[in-house]
Amino acid sequence: MIERDLEGWTLAFDLDGTLVETHHDLVGTLNRMLVLKGLPQVPMQGAQELIGGGARALLVHGFERAGAPADQANDPELYDAFIADYIDHIADHSRPFEGCVETLDRLAERGAALVVVTNKRSDLSEMLLDRLDLTRRFAAVVGPDRVSARKPCGAHLVEAVRQVGGDPARAIMVGDAAPDIGCARDAGLPVIGVSFGYTPVPIEDLLPDVIVDAFADIEEAVDMIVVDHYVAKALSGA
Repeated sequence: MIERDLEGWTLAFDLDGTLVETHHDLVGTLNRMLVLKGLPQVPMQGAQELIGGGARALLVHGFERAGAPADQANDPELYDAFIADYIDHIADHSRPFEGCVETLDRLAERGAALVVVTNKRSDLSEMLLDRLDLTRRFAAVVGPDRVSARKPCGAHLVEAVRQVGGDPARAIMVGDAAPDIGCARDAGLPVIGVSFGYTPVPIEDLLPDVIVDAFADIEEAVDMIVVDHYVAKALSGA
């Protein structure tokens, strides 16, 4: 029998670039929008760093990368076309990172509550996770439309943890980029950074508490943080 030693802990996961490799589908939609506007497509290689701030930010970054004024990306009709196209192609190539499913299942078996904290719209996030049979592994999927702020504001993370009945004092963020590290720091919570995601800044420069190179290593990183939490609590006499 697996010991439920993570009972009372909440683990919050970013989506794009942390749980799921999504950049081929996101950049594919971006490129189709650029073609609609007569602009050159951005190369798939290296375009991962454009992802992380949501669809509107991806459009702006993509138009800038294609050499067009960023304000052209703010056309509401273009945004609607982007969303419609992305829905049609949301899981053409997107897949969970290797070791993701097995690690999530082990953490849940040990009693942890799992929640997705993403800057992607909640409905799109759930649609993607449904297609990949991941939604049922999370207590909630919390995009910026379900909280009062978006990453890197710590309120996004804290409110998401509370939505699943968790205690922010016993919560850990897992992410791949500055918005994830920033929201954890703003909330005063520990954060695990993954090195296989979509950050334009090297993950080590963002100074997460622990860096992992594979999803399967997240469980050990969680254990390290949990042990440090209880050691600090014992030393403080709390």
